[in-house]
Amino acid sequence: THNCSQAQGEPCEHARFSPKIRPTSPPTSVSFTLDGDANLGHGGRYPRGQSIVGGVNVVLGDAVGDTVFGDGNIFGDRGENGKRVGWSEGWRRWWEGGGDDKNGSGRKTVMSTTRWLATTHGIKNKRRMYVLLFYLYTQSTKRRLFLDPMNASADGSRYLVYYFPFLQWVTQYRWAFFKGDLIAALTMASFYLPMSLSYASNLGHIPPINGLYSFVFNPFVYALFGSCPQMVVGPEAAGSLLLGSVIKSSINGGHHGDDDDAMNARIAGVVTGMAGAVIFIAGITRLGFLDSVLSRPFLRGFISAIGFVILVDQLIPEMGLGHLAKHVGGVSHGSSLDKIIFLVENVKNAHGLTCAVAFGSFAVIMVCRELKRRLQPRMPSIAYVPDRFIVVILSAVLTWHFGWDKQGLDILGDVKSSTGSPFPFRFPFIPSHMHHVREAMSTSFLIALLGFFESSVAAKSLGGSGSRHGEGLQGMSLSANRELVALGVANVVGGCFMALPAFGGYGRSKVNAATGGKTPMSSILLSVITVVCILFLLPYFYYLPKSVLSSMISVVAYSLIEEAPPDILFFARLRAYPELFLMTLIFLATVFYSLTLGIALGIGLSLLAVVRHATKPRIQILGRVPGTSPPQFENTELYPERVESVEGCLIVKIPEPLTFANTGDLKNRLRRLELYGTTAAHPALPRVRDPQHNSNVIFDVHGVTGLDGSGTQVLREIVDGYVERGVRVFFCRCPREESAVWRLFEGSGVVARVGGRRHFVRSVEEALRMTELERLSGENFS
Repeated sequence: THNCSQAQGEPCEHARFSPKIRPTSPPTSVSFTLDGDANLGHGGRYPRGQSIVGGVNVVLGDAVGDTVFGDGNIFGDRGENGKRVGWSEGWRRWWEGGGDDKNGSGRKTVMSTTRWLATTHGIKNKRRMYVLLFYLYTQSTKRRLFLDPMNASADGSRYLVYYFPFLQWVTQYRWAFFKGDLIAALTMASFYLPMSLSYASNLGHIPPINGLYSFVFNPFVYALFGSCPQMVVGPEAAGSLLLGSVIKSSINGGHHGDDDDAMNARIAGVVTGMAGAVIFIAGITRLGFLDSVLSRPFLRGFISAIGFVILVDQLIPEMGLGHLAKHVGGVSHGSSLDKIIFLVENVKNAHGLTCAVAFGSFAVIMVCRELKRRLQPRMPSIAYVPDRFIVVILSAVLTWHFGWDKQGLDILGDVKSSTGSPFPFRFPFIPSHMHHVREAMSTSFLIALLGFFESSVAAKSLGGSGSRHGEGLQGMSLSANRELVALGVANVVGGCFMALPAFGGYGRSKVNAATGGKTPMSSILLSVITVVCILFLLPYFYYLPKSVLSSMISVVAYSLIEEAPPDILFFARLRAYPELFLMTLIFLATVFYSLTLGIALGIGLSLLAVVRHATKPRIQILGRVPGTSPPQFENTELYPERVESVEGCLIVKIPEPLTFANTGDLKNRLRRLELYGTTAAHPALPRVRDPQHNSNVIFDVHGVTGLDGSGTQVLREIVDGYVERGVRVFFCRCPREESAVWRLFEGSGVVARVGGRRHFVRSVEEALRMTELERLSGENFS
């Protein structure tokens, strides 16, 4: 909604310096050429002759658009004689920043906002500032360029640093950071490397080593491109479970067998690569707002359902019933309800040793988790205790010493790649994988969306925390679009090595920050540690019980579920029954039917709510506040006791841009205002507002900062209907005559239809005076 403190008086100047306004009047001094005259605008849409340039700048941003196309005359510069220069000369001028001077034609040159700012502040070589030309230190002071704004601007290094943050933080890195980064990396490795084995084998249904690949490539790539220094990316339970659902669907479709690890790994690579491609494209097209598409109730209901599904899934291996479940049709790949029924019927067949190891490990981890939570405020160093790693080591040693594997306890066995190579490369987007692409499209999109949502939560809570206290990296600015690009590149690379989808985890990143990690170097060290583990330490995982891995995942599932009660209580206190109903519906659909139905319902209902909100007009009927001078006007529906109606006038405020989305029901809502004085009345109600009150209609369009063709057409039809009925129409607080909205008013005939420009006034008060004058003079412009 458009608001301005200068409500009813002179037209405001608040949009004078907007990047989407092309000022033409000299007094503002924002319209000038490189030579200093008043012939250059900035911002907004490119002229029709430069539509390709405008499209590139709108979609890919000023950096890409200006670098590739400049101002639309990349190789179209003209020499002194007016002839177009050759290709090589045009390239030379492009490289050295030419092409902005007037070519003598007198045409107005419209440049992007970025180039206009560069010109205004005297930045040279405006094209070169986007490419790889910068130096780490100046010759005189040896200072880093990104800490010297003027020098950074001159050489254009700021732009390279912005798009490639590694170049910014690596020049600030000090050995004082290394100790904390190394301890944080070791701590995270002890916690999360065993978890990645669990995610891969138990949730993703792929070889365990593929879970480790997510900590080899993704953290390293994110450290180069990510804008949040302390965030660490890695596999998550929700993404791993969704990937496993795709593999289950492929197995159920008869494409391959349940034990075909090589094919399962390839499908995992396709899903991870697609999720990365989706999020990368969203980043370069600047769709960083996508994390707001899914509603909070949907996310809470879906994540809680995922936690419940995981908890039920892990009960089967924890009770030693995995082999039995494979021989009972529909259980291994069935719903949670099927598995609960199976567990109840076969609890008598549970393996005692497996149950003891699994539930004992679960109890130890939960007790340690609670002790850490209670003791950490008084003993911060307790966060360094790798309780889960200790459980893993002890369980493996005890299994080896007592020979539990010979007593029926399932162990991890040989951990190796399905191809035999330690780091197999397989590009996911090849023709033979196309049928997997079609099957995994919707799931990959949801993995990307959920992953980015959690990453954005982690990044917003951690971004710049060290720099705010002066103890970490300085000048690291968080950007949602750069985060999308970084996460997308990381997952595309991970997909090439058939890794699990990996995104920024809030808990993992908090562990990194709490244990001393201050820079992305902790992510790089985590990748190095994982590589060492794959090359040299995998044989030591041979005796690790699978039930211990399941118990570790159960702890994660419990943590997903325990976050739901506070939200439920919050919505219950507010009596927000629609949100509670949505959470319950998503939870039940996911638990008792399938993840696919839960996904479809959640996304469908969330998008429906967004569309409903966007298409609902927010027009208001205004009344005069008695005793105010100059007269003030308020919404009569909000303050009926404070305002009075103006006899013979219907004052309608439109506080938002008019587009195809919100003008579909505009006529009906205006009709309700005429009949009842409110849009909340039911259409079946008889007319309660006297028709004489509608002899004049005044539209306050101060909030109409945007207007498209569909909205203009509907507005013209509304005006035609009023004029044909003899109703006088006035518009007040309109945009300036050089604005796009005013041009649409004129081009559509609205201005002429209502009686010319004298029916477009500066305030509601002036419009009321005009209605009185025309009533007294007996004029009727129809």
